[in-house]
Amino acid sequence: MAYSFTNSKGKTFFLHGKLITLKNGLQRMIFFFRGTVKGGSLDICPDGYEPMETQTGLPVLRKYD
Repeated sequence: MAYSFTNSKGKTFFLHGKLITLKNGLQRMIFFFRGTVKGGSLDICPDGYEPMETQTGLPVLRKYD
């Protein structure tokens, strides 16, 4: 089951991740929320990150200490 986050407006978003290659050849994992479950969905929130909501109601991940 994909990790989900419900915002204050009641809409549910699902966490996804994708491995991308930067111009210098390094690879990084990017995380994003999507309204539907598709390929690349994640079951858990990555360590060191927590979901939060922007002023417009969109969910984002932020690092915590």
